[in-house]
Amino acid sequence: MKTFSRLIVFSAAACMLEVVYGADDLQTASQDDAQWLMPAKNYAGTRFSGLKQIDSANVGELQVAWEFSTGVLRGHESAPLVVGDTMYVITPYPNFLYALDLKEAGALKWVYKPDPTRAAQGVACCDVVNRGVAYADGRIFLNTLDNYTVAVDAKSGREIWRTKLGDISKGETMTMAPLVVKDKVLVGNSGGEMGVRGWLTALDADTGKIAWRAYSTGPDKDVLIGDDFKSPYAKGSDLGVHTWQSDQWRTGGGTVWGWLSYDPDADLVYYGTSNPGPWNAAQRPGDNAWTTALFARKPETGMAKWAYQLNPHDLYDYDGVNENVLLDLTIDGKQRKVLAHADRNGFMYIIDRLTGELVSAQPYASVNSISGIDTKTGRPVPVDAKKSEQGKMVRDICPAASGGKDWQPMAYSPQTGLLYVPHNNLCMDMEGMHVGYIAGTPFVGAKVAMKAGPGGYRGAFTAWDPVTAKKVWSIEERFPVWSGALVTAGSVAFYGTLDRWFKAVDAKSGKELWKFRTGAGVIGQPIAFQGPDGKEYVAVLAGPGGWAGAVVAGNLDTKVPYGALGFVNAMTDLGNYTSQGGTLYVFALPTTTTNQAGREPLHQSAR
Repeated sequence: MKTFSRLIVFSAAACMLEVVYGADDLQTASQDDAQWLMPAKNYAGTRFSGLKQIDSANVGELQVAWEFSTGVLRGHESAPLVVGDTMYVITPYPNFLYALDLKEAGALKWVYKPDPTRAAQGVACCDVVNRGVAYADGRIFLNTLDNYTVAVDAKSGREIWRTKLGDISKGETMTMAPLVVKDKVLVGNSGGEMGVRGWLTALDADTGKIAWRAYSTGPDKDVLIGDDFKSPYAKGSDLGVHTWQSDQWRTGGGTVWGWLSYDPDADLVYYGTSNPGPWNAAQRPGDNAWTTALFARKPETGMAKWAYQLNPHDLYDYDGVNENVLLDLTIDGKQRKVLAHADRNGFMYIIDRLTGELVSAQPYASVNSISGIDTKTGRPVPVDAKKSEQGKMVRDICPAASGGKDWQPMAYSPQTGLLYVPHNNLCMDMEGMHVGYIAGTPFVGAKVAMKAGPGGYRGAFTAWDPVTAKKVWSIEERFPVWSGALVTAGSVAFYGTLDRWFKAVDAKSGKELWKFRTGAGVIGQPIAFQGPDGKEYVAVLAGPGGWAGAVVAGNLDTKVPYGALGFVNAMTDLGNYTSQGGTLYVFALPTTTTNQAGREPLHQSAR
């Protein structure tokens, strides 16, 4: 991809120059808090904005600046992007991509409709969501539910290229947000509950041609493991074959539907893999590498530097796909380059991101399936009484299959030094059942019923200190907190709830400062940006769905407790609090507040 920056617009109102950012410019450009160029804000995945016009003293005055209806009524999990004076919003299936004019209160510039195959909806495990798009070199990159990655012109919406990467007849779909690193667009597949073999694929950003593909299971040559690979806790070659029985690795899951991070100094991309298939662990003896694992890879070649399997021989659907937030911290008097990973198993891992070695792991949620993480082996220490078994219903396993936390991304503030974690408080009853593999059909083999965890609440928003590995404060919520988190330099953290609230809390104390009643439950990822008028805005998508909200989004029968892979049992009352929806909300302070004397001067772009 040709890397360049050229001027295209001058906005006198905000005294800002807008530019087209090449792929090699994104690291620097993402530091411009006037924009939001990646779903996670930056390569480190901090979801932190340096804007502070909205602060803990005045956030209570926030009001709706404008709204936009997406016209879609399924789960809206994505984060909008802001590039210059344009906001880009992608919907769940049918994956409409909207370009909205920030100079005109969200007026529609164009819409791109990729027309994905309708049959893709039938093989999507947990709603037909989409978690965001990527930007580079004047192009927007998106994934469609039916396994295409598409590049469109950011100015016009014209399709530039379109590449097919998976096959819905095998149960493959794509729901994750791409990441552009150098001249590569990195994307992964979904379908771990369908016996799909997981992969991460790199596409040439100019042409859309496949540059490399790294599988999560199989021989080292397929997993792109070479002589430079070092795993701190697993030894041997071809573990992606030898830790499975026969050729079960071919239908073994390990999909890559979560988040990607990138360290430009180390030149490593970080991501996690999903559950092994089937859920019934009795059918797949062995550690089942490299499912439920973290990988560090070179973006140009895909070759793995290290891997750490978080949950060998996973018993509970504890995917490893949650975000990896890259931090430089002083721990025990030593400066460490680490990643923070809140795993589904309920433990917050702090891992040396250069070597994959464990620094600490402590529970951030209610856990009784694991007694701890062995620091010498890196493996969870199982609790025998809670081991799932074929033909036996094991009750009150905590956390549930949806984990202490699922996909919903946390944020980190360099000012407070805290992680802000939206998460679940759910347990489950689980019974393993024998299942046969048929391509394109569910390959689960388990009967699950989720329920509220200890205390009776079903979700929480928690501040966590990654240095001391301790909880600082926590807010209990009625339902799982299925939205992403945002934290700003104004010492405010934002998140949404399934019972139709969008909230702002004090980043230091957790005190609620403001909340707004949205038209539908919130599972989107909030962002902050500076508009062409110089004002700070906060935006979020509302529209319940995803796994947690499937009972509403999919109109599921609440009398069937095992519906939505067991989530229905925990959410039978969700329809009493929200209906379907699909609306973008954009908030700002009143003009009289933003202009009053004594406030911080408006953030000026460094562009």
